[in-house]
Amino acid sequence: MKVILQEDVNNLGAIGDVVSVSDGYGRNFLIPRGLAVRADEKNVRHLEHTRRIIARKKASRLADAQAIADKLDGVAVSIKRTAGDDSDKLFGSVTNRDVADALAAEGFEVDKRAIELTEPIKSIGIFQVPVRLHSEISASVKVYVIRE
Repeated sequence: MKVILQEDVNNLGAIGDVVSVSDGYGRNFLIPRGLAVRADEKNVRHLEHTRRIIARKKASRLADAQAIADKLDGVAVSIKRTAGDDSDKLFGSVTNRDVADALAAEGFEVDKRAIELTEPIKSIGIFQVPVRLHSEISASVKVYVIRE
């Protein structure tokens, strides 16, 4: 099934792209959520008309992401966790949700899926955590994990 994407979809494409997906994925996930429409003649003609609108929307998102990235670079957050007395190992871990909550406390609304931790943080220390704000723009946040 060929569909026209109405929103950016990770690992699939960007707004306005015509992509081929399996029938079930298109019919049961993309179309009901408003992420895509079928690529029939009517929608393809409509796509040509809306390409200008899509280009403006992309430019706006890129500018917004760049503005947030400029603010986020150099931001440091502290997260308190309990740790062992004789070691720096945490009782638990610090995940992308914890980093998102710490950023929200500082006034930055960042989706937890945008925070790219390869694995949860399991020790006391200072970590550089990448934040993907747009497909082309990312920022880095310094996370201090300290003993509670």
